[in-house]
Amino acid sequence: MAMSAGPAEEGDQEVMAAINTTPLVDVMLVLLIIFLITIPVVIQQVPMELPKERNVPTQTKPENITISINKDGDLFWGMEHVPSTKALFEKLKVVAVQNPQPEVHVRADEDTRYEFVGRVVATCQRASILKIGFITEPPARAL
Repeated sequence: MAMSAGPAEEGDQEVMAAINTTPLVDVMLVLLIIFLITIPVVIQQVPMELPKERNVPTQTKPENITISINKDGDLFWGMEHVPSTKALFEKLKVVAVQNPQPEVHVRADEDTRYEFVGRVVATCQRASILKIGFITEPPARAL
């Protein structure tokens, strides 16, 4: 084992002008393999036809029932205040036996808690109402 502390001999001083590309190729092959493995996993989806968005204006018929809910959870049958969900259930039972059965349109303030809307929907289901719709404002158009 010898060590040289002085000037190097003339044969040892070669400048290497080529870049070693082996590590670069190794990294690129690893990335290629990772992408080839992960892309099919990301693309896999259950084939289905998603519903198309549509905005159908409501057809106001005299037999339709509008139930409104304000942000405090107060219920209104048209313009008449309904004191509780029990009273709403009794009114809906009377309407549910009509032929043809009227639609129930639920209007809720945007600040209404979902709990109040859920109670109205559950009451409609208990009363055997078949058609329940939600009245919303159309989104503002961007200029």
